[in-house]
Amino acid sequence: MKPFMDENFLLSTPAAQRLFHDYAEKMLVLDYHCHIDPKEIAQDRRFDNITQVWLGGDHYKWRFMRSCGVDEYFITGGASDKEKFRKWAEVLGRAIGNPLYHWSHLELQRYFGYHGILNQKTADEVWDLCSEKLAEPSMSVRGLIRQSHVTLLCTTDDPADSLTWHDAIAGDDSFDVQVLPAWRPDRAMNIEKPEYTDYLQTLSEASGVSITSFADLKEALRRRMAYFAARNCVVSDHGPEYVMYAPASEDEIEQIFHRRLSGIPLSREEELQFKTAFLLFAGREYHRLGWVMQLHYGCLRNGNRLMYDRLGPDTGYDCINGYTPAAQTVSFLNALAETDELPKTILYSLNPNDNAAIGTILGCFQDSTAAGKLQQGSAWWFNDHKDGIRNQLLSLASLGNLAGFVGMLTDSRSFLSYTRHEYFRRILCDLIGGLVENGEFPNDEETLAGIVRDISYYNAVRYFGFRL
Repeated sequence: MKPFMDENFLLSTPAAQRLFHDYAEKMLVLDYHCHIDPKEIAQDRRFDNITQVWLGGDHYKWRFMRSCGVDEYFITGGASDKEKFRKWAEVLGRAIGNPLYHWSHLELQRYFGYHGILNQKTADEVWDLCSEKLAEPSMSVRGLIRQSHVTLLCTTDDPADSLTWHDAIAGDDSFDVQVLPAWRPDRAMNIEKPEYTDYLQTLSEASGVSITSFADLKEALRRRMAYFAARNCVVSDHGPEYVMYAPASEDEIEQIFHRRLSGIPLSREEELQFKTAFLLFAGREYHRLGWVMQLHYGCLRNGNRLMYDRLGPDTGYDCINGYTPAAQTVSFLNALAETDELPKTILYSLNPNDNAAIGTILGCFQDSTAAGKLQQGSAWWFNDHKDGIRNQLLSLASLGNLAGFVGMLTDSRSFLSYTRHEYFRRILCDLIGGLVENGEFPNDEETLAGIVRDISYYNAVRYFGFRL
């Protein structure tokens, strides 16, 4: 029987252990997609206790606690931080097979030096240990980022954002980790939302463009893209329901936009036509700017209307959506490729059934303008567990270029989530090591070391064009 989460955790062969400990473990971290608040980095926030850094805003944990029957009072309600932590410790032992069990203990090991088991019996011991540790100077937000060996991270930012906190970080010579904005224009695209016209006013004020037409909207977005680019933004991100393709003429799009501003309800077809036009415009601009386009899709958001009305978005009530029309994804990408305006693009689907489709779609649009111009994104959200990560890697290896993969991201709001890079690297090395041990790939140390280092770090540096 193997020890619980020792130094060879998830590394089942000698080759896997060698690849991880000699190469992957030593690599720096580049986090090209996360939801960390740049204000907390600029102000170098400190945390009073483990609940604040661990459970605040973590809807992964919230969902699991609800599945164990924990009252909302101890999740997002008025319970004290210590009561919330005790409830988490009480139910964690039921998380067998869930990545939350691994993540929680990895974070306790790496940041707090605790190698025991968190449960109801040890909750107070761990609470006291973590509180004492968090009081140390090295445990501020910036300290946690430095401890995680992060060289650069990209936040997720609305086009109307002033980026004030990014400017403050960039102007602070005492912090040498790059914190760059990433462009997330979903609010400008989601024409069906009740608050859409209110958002257009916000965007108008930020851009200096009075938005009364789709042409005005595009000009406002171009100005804001220039503002982001001046702050070294090179990454965009979209969260559509799926990658749609419902083409319409410019006049038709203008009519749709005018009807929405006039308060006339739009049909589903009109909504999709507008979003297609929006994404095509965005893709062409990203190509012009040299930005990477990320498309995160396959999520059905806010499934529980009662709890959405009570708690709002991003509180643990999203789920995997079903059918993703590959034909529309191909048509959308082809519309950009036909005019030589397809930017570097990363496709993520929350539905793991889309892995093979994505792997084959990539091959339709690769060319010599960039190695791995189209990428399959890492196993995302509900898939970033052991099986989900392994299955995504195997699918990519089978259908495309695993060695050219841009690797892991945190996609998290927590400053302790960088252990997910370690979790990913262990699974990666176990997969590659298994191929070597099974005689499916040569035991060529130089080649293997290069592949592991590239996927862990260097591919992302080259792909995004970060200046490190």
